Amino acid sequence: MTTNLKITLAIAAVMAAIVAAVAISGGNGARTTAPAAGAPSPQQAPAELLVREDSHTLSKAANGKVTLVEFLDFECEACGATFPHMERIRAEYDGRITFAVRYFPLPGHRNGELAARVAEAAGEQGKFEAMYAKLFETQKQWGEASESKEAFFLGLAEQLGLDMTAFRADLAAPATAQRVKKDQDDGLALGVQGTPTIFFNGARLTEAPSYDNLKAKIEAALAS
Repeated sequence: MTTNLKITLAIAAVMAAIVAAVAISGGNGARTTAPAAGAPSPQQAPAELLVREDSHTLSKAANGKVTLVEFLDFECEACGATFPHMERIRAEYDGRITFAVRYFPLPGHRNGELAARVAEAAGEQGKFEAMYAKLFETQKQWGEASESKEAFFLGLAEQLGLDMTAFRADLAAPATAQRVKKDQDDGLALGVQGTPTIFFNGARLTEAPSYDNLKAKIEAALAS
């Protein structure tokens, strides 16, 4: 092997490493692990990984023209900032779009996984949507804490009028933690690295999830 060839191969290896590092660290929102090997591209997201039978669907459209799926972490500030945009979109396009949310708590958040279990436990009593809203509306009161906020979350459950004995049991149940993990596993299989990650009709949304950006994509899809 000539000296020039050795140098060329060395430079190529360095450039490949740089490109890989940029790909892993890019994008918006909080980040976690890199996608699993062989994860499908956003344009080819399998429908069965995006929405399952037990996924929490907050809005439903009969025509199926627009489906939004958000992988979120209740403690993620970017998710909290996206929440009012999604609520405005849901209200404006009620009955014309499908919107499902999936859990994707990040390991760097002390109460992210707990908050997901809180929402799931509330869902066992038909109050998922109400708790989903409460968690985001109160995020500044509990997010980024270094200690457990379970007592605070129990207070939210009481405000919603939940059966507290059943709620505590569901919150601690292994099945609840497994339900959260199942969403997380689907996200990892889809290549989700951070939150919020939103899929629009099966393709990963590359634009910022602002009201204007979402509205433009929805209008175009509904008109097609």
